[in-house]
Amino acid sequence: MNDALHHKFIQVQGVAQTFHTAKGPFPALRGIDLCIAKGEFVALIGHSGCGKSTLLNLIAGLTTPTEGALLCANKEIKGPGPERAMVFQNHSLLPWLTCFDNVHLAVERVFGAHENKAQLRARTGAALALVGLAHAAHKRPGEISGGMKQRVGIARALSMEPQVLLMDEPFGALDALTRAKLQDELLDIVARTHSTVVMVTHDVDEAVLLSDKVVMLTNGPAATIGEVLNVPLPRPRSRVALAEDPHYQHCRKAVLDFLYTRQAHVEHAA
Repeated sequence: MNDALHHKFIQVQGVAQTFHTAKGPFPALRGIDLCIAKGEFVALIGHSGCGKSTLLNLIAGLTTPTEGALLCANKEIKGPGPERAMVFQNHSLLPWLTCFDNVHLAVERVFGAHENKAQLRARTGAALALVGLAHAAHKRPGEISGGMKQRVGIARALSMEPQVLLMDEPFGALDALTRAKLQDELLDIVARTHSTVVMVTHDVDEAVLLSDKVVMLTNGPAATIGEVLNVPLPRPRSRVALAEDPHYQHCRKAVLDFLYTRQAHVEHAA
């Protein structure tokens, strides 16, 4: 891959998104320009209603922009594709299938035409092992914890060997300790897979801990990118070591300042 393509692996060019509602057109996003390098971890952050998930859905190909274009590896994104896998806040597992079978469905969909049953099963097992769930392969979603369900969702996405992992607040519904554990596991998984990751989050500490770049969106409607912060923290990262790191604190303060000073929600009197 040439250097230019490496640094512009995902390109968002002049993108706007307007939704047609019962009350008329609603402009969710405007003038979005963003480049994401191959292997980069990017966090999208902003207040509720700023279009974070809309931008993620556009990269996923789940929606089509009203204006502009999106490219992945120099090819226009015109719909969902196996090179871009999505992890939702709700794990979206089929409750009647085991963890193994939930992941196997995705593996079969992507590789079924080219690999035999043993190879497909091996891929499925490897994906579950990657997230530390080989021991729970035979269990159904109702028999495991929320954190384990989310790990199955991540395993299902990784099993497709995507070039891009898209995550929409994947840990938002979990308790603080489970969330921290999965953040640490995600750091380890990304280090091993070298995946390009775009993640929506509301959590400032999560954004700084995990990402190479924090993309901060202005308040909606017609939200746009207000600031992009590079996070110059070496990897591997340890949350304990970073707790008092001045570079970490500087990045954290910059995001907090954007969200709660420059983009503070104005309370209107009734």
